Amino acid sequence: MQSHDILAKNLRMLRAGAGLSQEDLADLAQVDRTYIGGLERSVRNPTLAVIERIARALGVEPYELLRPGRE
Repeated sequence: MQSHDILAKNLRMLRAGAGLSQEDLADLAQVDRTYIGGLERSVRNPTLAVIERIARALGVEPYELLRPGRE
């Protein structure tokens, strides 16, 4: 599994677990809702700064978004 696929899977799981819509998460992370959707579909490649903002919005460490095998 490639990094962007791992990110997509973890992002969907963490966002849903936090009870956030894509729009809610986008607002908290200060990115566009369509950007979150693109990340969850593995069609966008975020910068480290964006990964850090998303992780902060989800209340996790940035590495949690990229950690393989998270179930």
